[in-house]
Amino acid sequence: MVDTWHDVAAVLAQQLQPNTDPAARGVAALCARLSYAAMCLTLTWGVLTATGWVRSVTGRKALRTGHLVLATMTLVFAGVHALGFFYLTVAPYGLGYLFVPFLPTQEARHTAGILGFEVMLAIAITAGLQRWTSYRRWLWLHRCAYPAVGLAALHAWFGAIANGHLPVLWLGGITLLVPALTVAALRFLPARTLERLGLVEEQVA
Repeated sequence: MVDTWHDVAAVLAQQLQPNTDPAARGVAALCARLSYAAMCLTLTWGVLTATGWVRSVTGRKALRTGHLVLATMTLVFAGVHALGFFYLTVAPYGLGYLFVPFLPTQEARHTAGILGFEVMLAIAITAGLQRWTSYRRWLWLHRCAYPAVGLAALHAWFGAIANGHLPVLWLGGITLLVPALTVAALRFLPARTLERLGLVEEQVA
């Protein structure tokens, strides 16, 4: 009987004990959402900058600056999101788990997020080195942002599902993601198709 009561008390104590730091997890969740929003806006603004579809609204320099600001916000919020799990008071994640992909104990959604973040970080670093490398090499690396955004979006959606937040966040997530995916798809359409859609003016010889 004594052993039974000890077992019951142990189970109750385990259930009553908080399994994580609510402050650190709250900061990590908030930064994750802000990073997701900034990421979608960065992709959308970057396509508009590269194609010049809204150049009549403002100058190219202002478009490029806006793209850089949004990209910086994406990386900062993503970095704080990851570090929030390092500072949990109960069962924190190690830095290796948070920043090294493909570890044996790592969940697939975490691997996707790490890869997306690190590819974006590499793009941001090499953007400052553009003058010292060929434009073709820089452009190839910069276009890796498209799969990186896809990996980060998968991380965000599966993370929301795992944490039970999807019913609350799905509408905002789709609202931000659909325009980004739309302009990214339009970016690679043939010029004739864009002319028929009225997105570019037909070239008259």
